[in-house]
Amino acid sequence: MVHLSDDDLALHYYGEMTASEEHRAAGHLVECHECQQNYGRLTRVLAFVDSAPIGEAPDGFERVAWARLEPALPPRRGGWLSWFVLSPARLAWAALVVVLVIGAFMAGRLTPATTPSAGAPAPASAERVRERILLVDLGDHLDRSQMVLVELVSSENTGSVDISSEQARAQQLLASNRLYRQTAATNGDATVAAVLDELERVLVDVAASPSTVSQEDLDTVRRRIESKGLLFRVRVVSSEVRERQKAAIQERTGQRTLDTTKS
Repeated sequence: MVHLSDDDLALHYYGEMTASEEHRAAGHLVECHECQQNYGRLTRVLAFVDSAPIGEAPDGFERVAWARLEPALPPRRGGWLSWFVLSPARLAWAALVVVLVIGAFMAGRLTPATTPSAGAPAPASAERVRERILLVDLGDHLDRSQMVLVELVSSENTGSVDISSEQARAQQLLASNRLYRQTAATNGDATVAAVLDELERVLVDVAASPSTVSQEDLDTVRRRIESKGLLFRVRVVSSEVRERQKAAIQERTGQRTLDTTKS
């Protein structure tokens, strides 16, 4: 199995793949637990980075940056073209200095100047960050739930069936599923809440089952999943959540562009 690289996962997150690449990536994420975990970690980081405020460079920032960068550059040669002749090692050092300068600048910009008083309302941007991180977590949860449902539905064993793996994952998913269901209900998202409620019933049944079940018991679970169209509904909600993620990213990108234009 060829796993998705970090670049592939980032392109999938931002919706910048071709249709065929997107189809392959989405299918692989449903089947591959390792890539699901990597994608979950990556999306949390990207959600935070995309939501970070953009600082404005102070007066004289270019001079300060150049003053720190210049010592890492080679001495001048005879002609003006010599400024463009840099060895890979010197380029690496120069890049490192630039990263350090920008990192120090951003750290200063992101550090709050004053401590907000107790009871002061959180800024709207913080609320959007929380919403985006929740969308990322919910999308990851639905992807992992899909994987459990697919394995339960597609099992072709006869006689006793070992579902210890599905049982362990169902137990892990239960607590977070309840939290997401309650949050969706509180926010008035009835469609998501209904799907999570039905998913929770299946997860409870699987988690409470013995690690080895009869084919008849497994068929009962399978019929319940199929009769409710649960796998399809989970996939639909998962796709909607991903679209909401992309919309939030585009909104944030558009706001950044607008802020940059105004400045």
